[in-house]
Amino acid sequence: MEKKAFHLANGSTLSLSQDFILPDDNRPVLSNLCPLLSIPVINMKDSVPVLVKKISQACEEYGFFQIINHGIPSELCQKMVDSVTDFFSLPPVERALLFTDDKTKPLRVSNYYLKVEGKERVAMWSETLAHPWHPVDDLSHLLPQNRPHYREIAPEYAKEIGSLMSQLLSLISMGLGLEKDFLQKSLGQNPRLVSQSNFYPPCPDPELTLGLPTHTDLNALTVLLQSQGVSGLQAIKNGEWIAVDPVPNALVVNLGDQIQVLSNGRYKSVHHRAVTNKDSHRVSIAMFYGPNKDIIIGPIEDLIDEQHPPIYRKYRYGEFLEEFHRQEGTRRKVKEMFELKY
Repeated sequence: MEKKAFHLANGSTLSLSQDFILPDDNRPVLSNLCPLLSIPVINMKDSVPVLVKKISQACEEYGFFQIINHGIPSELCQKMVDSVTDFFSLPPVERALLFTDDKTKPLRVSNYYLKVEGKERVAMWSETLAHPWHPVDDLSHLLPQNRPHYREIAPEYAKEIGSLMSQLLSLISMGLGLEKDFLQKSLGQNPRLVSQSNFYPPCPDPELTLGLPTHTDLNALTVLLQSQGVSGLQAIKNGEWIAVDPVPNALVVNLGDQIQVLSNGRYKSVHHRAVTNKDSHRVSIAMFYGPNKDIIIGPIEDLIDEQHPPIYRKYRYGEFLEEFHRQEGTRRKVKEMFELKY
């Protein structure tokens, strides 16, 4: 069956033109994956002491883990994937109504890109839908107006994710030897909650481009739902890329930069990327949890001593966001800008 071209919301056709081809040193070598490593898969029905130990080890060694038996119904997860796929099946002229390069817009469709020498930018082989989410508040005015199915499913999914985020933050706090509500209190009462859905169409030559560039998440915690049966997410471990392949009925959890800073470097926010494939589209839905702009972030005092001096200075999270946007289009090194120089 002939594959239909995917038309971007910005009006261009997603074809493997020079606009999407990366320089040699930025291209993924898809055969160069470490076959001996995979991120931990953690059963959320384990006892609390076992969960604390397993999650703490995963946070220290990988910055990534997958969770099963997490309590969110598999039917709801599949409906969420289907509703996102449905959104990206809208005619491009309709998606274009939400298209913007302004990442501060609360509801937006956009494309990621890399700045490379000799070109203004190279676009990524994907399109994203982003908007705020909240487990309780009605944010229907910030959801796409032309997809009733998505508007029905997204709030239901957000409610479930809210409970799961609280549980995960408690377990991560305890892994650091802190009170279970310590991290949630540190991140503030009005956290910055963003949902980002990514759509990756089939690509004629996945070795020449990327779905998302190499990056770390700027927030505190990410919970990611992947479409089943299609690989794409990869993370770095010991300088090698490892595949974060979908596990049935699992969610991917990864730490953002703010957890690395709060833990004074004990827990890791690691680089990851999305690659493409020739045969199937792929969907991922990332739910981000982070502090609001006015929260002060810095290494937790209880984790600092003579053997573990502070690695980062304190900063207002809005300052971190400003630096993040300033580095748009590059392989960002944002938290490194806040390191203390001894």
